[in-house]
Amino acid sequence: MAGKPESDYKKLTDEELILLFQKEDVSAFNELVYRYKDRLVNFIFRYTGSREESEDLAQDTFIRLYKSKHLYVEIAKFSTWFYTIALNLTRTFLNKRSKFKTTSISNYYDEEEKDFDLESGGLLPDDIANASNEGDIIQRAINSLNEKFREVIVLRDIQDLDYEEIAKITNLPLGTVKSRINRGRECLKIMLESIHKPKTKK
Repeated sequence: MAGKPESDYKKLTDEELILLFQKEDVSAFNELVYRYKDRLVNFIFRYTGSREESEDLAQDTFIRLYKSKHLYVEIAKFSTWFYTIALNLTRTFLNKRSKFKTTSISNYYDEEEKDFDLESGGLLPDDIANASNEGDIIQRAINSLNEKFREVIVLRDIQDLDYEEIAKITNLPLGTVKSRINRGRECLKIMLESIHKPKTKK
């Protein structure tokens, strides 16, 4: 299919671009990649804490977009649909990764064996010591959040999405989204205040 001049694609909305891409206009796909690649890598990086993994997952997301373009329907915002794909891929990746980071210990009570899964959490002294700057400390604090808080904090405070869109992406009630964002922010505030305690005047 013959495409438009490159400058014309810049004027189109995301929704118009994906509809063109559904008609096999690859230039429309290229424009979507251009618009979202940096934001997507940043979103996944804030969620995973790994630059290399975020770039790989971003590439996987665009591949999924390329293969699943026909699943988009015009009633939805493109960004909502796209971030849902990214979030689902990232969740799956983190679930697989967590299996390798979980420590299993066995305790015996009344001759019964019980296994407990202990997951790392909180901002540890080593995290602070290894952080090279304030941005690194903030990222490590985000990494230490429970996943249910981390994902909404990243979508709201890093990607600047509105509450309604986050609710659609995460498939959560609006009230739950707002509650988790508030609790996540409070957790971050406590962690960061413990590092940057204000100096008391003599």
